[in-house]
Amino acid sequence: MKQIRFAVQQILTTGLLVIVFAQTADVLAETPQQQQAVAPQNPVIAPPMDTDDIPSSPAASQNKQRAVSQESIEYLKNLQKGTPFGATNFDLAGLRAGMASRREPANKSIRLIRIKMGDIPCEWVVAPGADPDVRLLYLHGGGFVSGSGAFYLMLAAHLSASAKCAVFLPDYRLAPEHPFPAGLEDCIAAHEWILSNGPSASGPAKATFIAGDSAGGNLTLATLLALRDRRLSLPAGGIPLSPCTDFTLASESLQTVNDPICSAKTMPVFRDYYLGKTDPRNPLASPVFGNYRGIPPLLIQVGEHEMLRDDSIRVTKKARDDGIQVTLEVWRGMFHVFQSHEPLLPEAKESIEHIANFIGSQLPKP
Repeated sequence: MKQIRFAVQQILTTGLLVIVFAQTADVLAETPQQQQAVAPQNPVIAPPMDTDDIPSSPAASQNKQRAVSQESIEYLKNLQKGTPFGATNFDLAGLRAGMASRREPANKSIRLIRIKMGDIPCEWVVAPGADPDVRLLYLHGGGFVSGSGAFYLMLAAHLSASAKCAVFLPDYRLAPEHPFPAGLEDCIAAHEWILSNGPSASGPAKATFIAGDSAGGNLTLATLLALRDRRLSLPAGGIPLSPCTDFTLASESLQTVNDPICSAKTMPVFRDYYLGKTDPRNPLASPVFGNYRGIPPLLIQVGEHEMLRDDSIRVTKKARDDGIQVTLEVWRGMFHVFQSHEPLLPEAKESIEHIANFIGSQLPKP
């Protein structure tokens, strides 16, 4: 139980990740013509993997001059001293207890507004100066079986303050009590809801975005695909963090990466709890198999030391092959959902700034 609580306190649990490194983050953007070398069979972690056929952005060129921060090096060393969740047993009750904890931001000027969307508990997080009409739907992680908006209040506060937006956290239904597609349907409904409901009153959104980590990264992509297929309003952009994208478990990094957060042994368990008898190749369950035509631009962030980092590489390639603008950031020296750890590491602060810049770049022009 202590090991589980340690892992949960440090991160936001299970998800799937990718690799394309610079010294801190390689930002690989964007057009279909630049997609030849996104996912080599044997990616190199350090120095940066071979991306000669993919011109990097100016930000990536700058990042190549940076080393991993000393704070992050020490933090990773401490993580690696522990035992990853699920390495010896899968304690669902312990995982749920940890990820149901409420982590409020220390800054009391952040507004936390609890509401219900039908039967679904939700919470708005609004920093001073945030535009309530720019709305970010954030889908929490937790392996589809655990997690809550309460656990993500601090990360939501950082996002709201940096991106000047209101962040909406729904407690979508969890497996195995509510298997696929129950949670996904809640996420679709949540995006529909924030189109006309803000943190203070009803009213149309100026722009919406969808983000999420780990399982929530999967749900971010699946929600985008479902909204497109149902011809519903799409957000201005999607921001998957360490997304789980392939429940056939074919990504090579599942076998080659020693993830300090979560053991690869957990992945069949999460899959079986979530999918039941659903075909794991269903694109709404495994977005790597989706058709991305018509999907808005994506920013995908992932850490180097993640067992599922290749899920992000592969879904990036698929979306780019379908003609979608994708910026892939693989952060050297980082681990699963590093953006959520408190106090924020230097790389986490910078990655949140990148998210804010992405949101700002996709807002409608006045």
